[in-house]
Amino acid sequence: MSLEVEMKYSLADAAAVTALRMKLAALGAEPAEPLHQRDVYLAHPSRDFAQTDEAFRIRCVGEENYLTYKGPLLDEVTKTRHEIEIATAAGAGACEQLLDMFTRLGFRAVRDVVKRREPFFLLWQDRDVEIVLDDVRDLGWFAELEIIAEVSECDAARECLFALSRELNLGKSERRSYLRLLLEQDVSA
Repeated sequence: MSLEVEMKYSLADAAAVTALRMKLAALGAEPAEPLHQRDVYLAHPSRDFAQTDEAFRIRCVGEENYLTYKGPLLDEVTKTRHEIEIATAAGAGACEQLLDMFTRLGFRAVRDVVKRREPFFLLWQDRDVEIVLDDVRDLGWFAELEIIAEVSECDAARECLFALSRELNLGKSERRSYLRLLLEQDVSA
């Protein structure tokens, strides 16, 4: 079984984003086309995902749509968890139909997370690492480092991400999800 091993970092400002892009280029990271993503997070009708540390969302990326389940976090430092993502019918209409279907099944839309994502791919310590720079609406810039690893390789994958984060001078990681950060911000506003 594969797990998503991820670390996320808040970036102070546009200058920090530019500096990180330059560091990634110097390390040989390959950029991919930027994406616009809308994630609609859903609350289960009889289970409190905030208590179980799970998430369920509809992700709309251009014409592509995905259903994603994220299981509970498995350690105290990184955002390592089981993730299942399934592509669904394409198009904006299909995204709205998915939301309608889940609403009729008792799910409730919690909040949208909208972001512009810049993906990069890097071979680091013999591991394929995806690095993304996210400009999250109402939150600002973040960097995420991610490796997909088998359970038996999770410790090594975490160490790889720690080493890369040190190389990139990313500072302290942020374990809260974008959804959690936005909901906390909404409450304090």
